[in-house]
Amino acid sequence: MTSNYIPELKYSDYQDLSEQVHFQSTEGKIWFGEQRMLLLQVSAMANFRRELVNSLGIERAKGFFLRLGYQSGLKDAEMARKLRPNSPDSEMFLVGPLLHSLKGMVKVKPMQLEVDLETGHFYCELEWIDSFEVEACQTELGLMAEPVCWSLLGYACAYSSSFMKREIIIQETSCRGCGDERCIIIGKPAEEWENAAEFKRYFQADPIIEELYELQSQVSSLRKCLEKQEGQYYGIGQSPAYKKVCKTIDKAARGKVSVLLLGESGVGKEVIARSVHLRSERADKAFVALNCAAIPPELIEAELFGVEKGAYTGANQTRLGRFERANGGTIFLDEVVELTPRAQATLLRVLQESELERVGDSRTRKIDVRVIAATNESLADAVEAGKFRSDLYYRLNVFPVQIPPLRERLEDLPLLAEHFLQKFHLQYHKRTLGLSDKALELCLHYAWPGNIRELENVIERGVILTDSNETIGQDALFAVFPKTGNMRGDRLNADGALVQATDTETSTGWLTQIFDKNVSLDAVEEQLMRHAMELAQQNVSQAARLLGLTRPALAYRLKKSGILDSSGAA
Repeated sequence: MTSNYIPELKYSDYQDLSEQVHFQSTEGKIWFGEQRMLLLQVSAMANFRRELVNSLGIERAKGFFLRLGYQSGLKDAEMARKLRPNSPDSEMFLVGPLLHSLKGMVKVKPMQLEVDLETGHFYCELEWIDSFEVEACQTELGLMAEPVCWSLLGYACAYSSSFMKREIIIQETSCRGCGDERCIIIGKPAEEWENAAEFKRYFQADPIIEELYELQSQVSSLRKCLEKQEGQYYGIGQSPAYKKVCKTIDKAARGKVSVLLLGESGVGKEVIARSVHLRSERADKAFVALNCAAIPPELIEAELFGVEKGAYTGANQTRLGRFERANGGTIFLDEVVELTPRAQATLLRVLQESELERVGDSRTRKIDVRVIAATNESLADAVEAGKFRSDLYYRLNVFPVQIPPLRERLEDLPLLAEHFLQKFHLQYHKRTLGLSDKALELCLHYAWPGNIRELENVIERGVILTDSNETIGQDALFAVFPKTGNMRGDRLNADGALVQATDTETSTGWLTQIFDKNVSLDAVEEQLMRHAMELAQQNVSQAARLLGLTRPALAYRLKKSGILDSSGAA
């Protein structure tokens, strides 16, 4: 229902907004809700405005500041709906003007306000008192020919449009920055303005920016071609650890040498394998990937090397194996440690003789396939435990490469998160405002045991739970975010701020409890193994990774403690 009532803004109106401000002085951070803020001198903004006007001209500088304010307005409209969901429409809308005042940008005096979310009716007339942009212009540029409250207008347009869920245009009809007595703004739907098309052009890229974008696109295309030639074709990452891996593996990409990719589950081994294939002379041939752990042991040979009709019950027709399908190209064998002994022997022959026999066949077939293998377990330990052939291990281990886990390349996390955001925006036909600053900070303090695959799943969850034009908060990313579940044992205080634990806090607390209760070392080890097995849902390999052990080493300890029986069952 349309409201014409204009409440007098009092201190109490700012109370719930002021509570959103948190200072973390020791961390050098200020938070407003989940957004990181800055305290910046008006004089610095004045100098910046003068430089932009001198460099770009008034019209382009005006468009820049309008677009700058627009981004801030989108964030605050989201907050207004959350803070006062049950208030009348006009009171809920006034959160925006109150935020303008709270942030020190301008004092807002409502003169007329008509807001009806149900019908979409909107009209406002406000006075802006002591605008920081007027002060900035008077200091650096003097009186201007036209109104100067550019970023404030951009904010107001975005806030009003997002709040009303329709296009609202706010314009300044008088401004002290150009000699008028007061700064007065009027807002109404875009279709009610005669100059709407002209005004909206400020929110679009101007010709210079378009030219820059076009040139940037051309440069990007050329750079990709050069990167492919020079070897930087290995997915997303700019951290030193990841660049070192890319540079190392690129040395082997062009040849036929077998490559062994090592690393935890989810670090992107298949992405690397595909990149090696694309960098090789076999790029125009097939790339075939197979997870050896996903195929039943009795079928793995037929899946890899093919089967002749009648070779066994159920083999009703001749079928090519993965190796023959990859002939001339590359095959990627993930979890190669899970191959059966017979499959290992056949694979060794393929690698040494470049020939194979289908299951149930007596004829050999020449094959030309490059093998890229991967495992998240130690093949050397598997050889020592008798689980993997030593001769095959030496044949695969010609060029081993260790892929770093995500926790060792956290510099790449923002790039990876942005990549997944774009992917899921397209997939779910929506566009969020990205991660909140606090959500990103928490991501950067999380250990990511599932690595990039876990990050992808977390971002997908965030996109699903967040509406378009809203920010993805920490609650949308993590269903149950552990209060002390990050790498250093940091925790969250009552305000949701991150408190860094000291080395003494993270190490002596639980150690003291162990000694005080006279808990034996064997008991501690047993409890750790039991808990790891519970977290891994009784998967020994996953539990071993959680404990930093090899699978054979953990299996031995589990059997010794009686957690596993001799058959390997929990």
